[in-house]
Amino acid sequence: MDEAIAPLVREWLSKATHDLQAARILGRTPDGPLDVAIFHCQQAAEKVLKGWFTASDIAFEKTHDIRRLVLSAQDLEPEFARFATAAEILTPYASAYRYPGVTQDPMPSREEFVAALQHAQSIYDFVLDLLPVQARP
Repeated sequence: MDEAIAPLVREWLSKATHDLQAARILGRTPDGPLDVAIFHCQQAAEKVLKGWFTASDIAFEKTHDIRRLVLSAQDLEPEFARFATAAEILTPYASAYRYPGVTQDPMPSREEFVAALQHAQSIYDFVLDLLPVQARP
């Protein structure tokens, strides 16, 4: 990885880390806003993928669609294919609970949030394992 882009990669990963932390904090609160927490799960996965693209010096599409990002990533690293289901689950959380009238339920279930957090964390961990130490936050 080019040393010049390492700071930008660390920024992407730091933002992803903060999204995971925010999701956990909100999820631990007994009456916490799970709609906001699940959004942060989606954001964490999106940002860590964009950090990987940056570290790999690959231009990426400006999208919130994790499915598309994973498909693009697996062209270079076939192991990303194992996250197809996680990407399918996480992608709608970019907007599903963010705006009124988009979903029937105004709040995700606790189980839905826990699954989203696990998916986001697994993508995050996988990407971190791919990156050199100097790129990590």
